[in-house]
Amino acid sequence: MALYPKSKSYFDERLNSLPDILEFQQAYQYGCEIATTILELRKHDPGNSDAGYNPPPGRGKHKADPNNSNQDFLGPFYGKSKLFSTSKRYELTNQPFTINGTFNSNDPEYKRAFEQVKIKGIATEQMGTLAPTDDKRTSEESLIGVYWAYDGARNIGTPPRLYNQIVRVVAKENTNLIGFSNLTERNIRLFALVNVAMADAGILAWEEKYRHNLWRPINGIREHDNSMGESGTPTSNFNADCDPFWLPLGAPKSNIEKPNFTPDFPAYPSGHATFGASSLHITRLFFGIPLGDRKKDNLFNGYEFTSDELNGITKDNNSTIRPFHKRKFDNGLWEMIVENALSRIYLGVHWSFDAFKTKSDNKTPDLDKKTGGVDLGISIAEDIFTNGLKQSNT
Repeated sequence: MALYPKSKSYFDERLNSLPDILEFQQAYQYGCEIATTILELRKHDPGNSDAGYNPPPGRGKHKADPNNSNQDFLGPFYGKSKLFSTSKRYELTNQPFTINGTFNSNDPEYKRAFEQVKIKGIATEQMGTLAPTDDKRTSEESLIGVYWAYDGARNIGTPPRLYNQIVRVVAKENTNLIGFSNLTERNIRLFALVNVAMADAGILAWEEKYRHNLWRPINGIREHDNSMGESGTPTSNFNADCDPFWLPLGAPKSNIEKPNFTPDFPAYPSGHATFGASSLHITRLFFGIPLGDRKKDNLFNGYEFTSDELNGITKDNNSTIRPFHKRKFDNGLWEMIVENALSRIYLGVHWSFDAFKTKSDNKTPDLDKKTGGVDLGISIAEDIFTNGLKQSNT
């Protein structure tokens, strides 16, 4: 009720339906004590307001989506929150693509990611501008981008809801893989681990986002030439890789008639990649996948999952009903971690390195590089799982 006051009447209705017996009343009081304690512990957390925030100027810095120019900056101070259970504040290695603090668009890794998202993430109506030889986004890649989106859409919500839905399937189907005799006890601990990991993922990802403050593809591609942007310098040799009018497929505005968009916070690291890796990897650990494992697993074999973005009910921003789609993941939760991360490239809202450095195929993670949201999320998951969900002092 404290976090979602608009739902108070719904909560009251459910609470009033409980039997008036001592066991239920004691449980209710105990739950209220827990909630009150947590709210007290978190009362000094920064919110998501950007009041008092002055965006740093300069080339390569994040700024508002020009296709949704009324954007603010979401959560610039949120990364200063106290952690829930992660024992230390993980920092990703190196300021991306800088030389002596100056943005370097000639870095080979940046150039490779630039070319990839410029082609794979372009708006559908602009695909005709691509060269015949370009490796264009396929129909399945478009579907993958939307499938994992959950970009705060009406009647859908945000990524943590998606990952909880997936973990619910795993918890239901994998009932005999670990030693808990009491399934209720097992599931309480599983969902506590998953959601505390995502809580810390949000804090640490946002700390990194505003530390690096890297621009999104929509501005990086449109202002790739040094003459573009407020701080640009005049040129007579325009960079042919720059596309001043490029638009992404965009994070989908599901169930509402508004333009697709680029999220209103910096690119690096990807929040989707961090949330997904933290929640799904800690689930892998819970069901017996060893620490340090970065390979396919069998935790989703034979099962299927339907995203709310593609459930035969949700509409796109043109009010067209999207089809119903069932998706299988025979390589388990690890496959989900990777596909979820790549999905943001196909929407054109992230660079590949926001998720992980890739090998030459632009898809396979090279996790030895300690870069991006997947590595950050895995580090959080392994930390919390190892420390036993203890309260953080950081």
